[in-house]
Amino acid sequence: MKYSIELKVASSQAWLDAVMADFDAFLQDHADCERKAAAMATSLIAKYPDRVKIIPDMIETAIEELEHFHQVFAMMQRKGIPLNKEMKEDPYIKRLTPLSHGGTQESRFLSRMLLGSIVECRGCERFRMVSEAQSDEELKRFYKTLWTSEAKHGNIFVALALEYFDEKTVYDRLHEMMEFEGKVVQSLPIAPALH
Repeated sequence: MKYSIELKVASSQAWLDAVMADFDAFLQDHADCERKAAAMATSLIAKYPDRVKIIPDMIETAIEELEHFHQVFAMMQRKGIPLNKEMKEDPYIKRLTPLSHGGTQESRFLSRMLLGSIVECRGCERFRMVSEAQSDEELKRFYKTLWTSEAKHGNIFVALALEYFDEKTVYDRLHEMMEFEGKVVQSLPIAPALH
């Protein structure tokens, strides 16, 4: 069974150029994203305590995301970069969130799981781009580790959806959501941010 997904639209060189031109700002945004990812995994447990099959993986995902935050924060401290004073609204997530609203309770659960996969897969793609563009060996290794972890998380969400829904239902909905995500990515302003 194929759990991994392929993005419909690749991130642009312009995005990567913006990141590399202001890497301090990217690290600040990255730290925020790791905190939000940990919160998202724990919120799924809180919202769906009856979906017992998701709980162990969501606990593990939340712990890993917090570990990533810890690693990014340590790197920022070494470089003298402060955390953002407040976490800014993420325009990418804001545009995607309505995909998990409306419909039945079942369809909302499916969409939330698949949205988790999509966000992780976009993070995987972008961390890989950042890793490959780095001349700093520490950062190159760090972002390589992160993109492999994001790929695993992306797969986990699809695998968990398949525990509760048939393959056609999962992949039809995933295809719809991926098409929409591609349009969102193309319409976002270029910024030194993960999304």
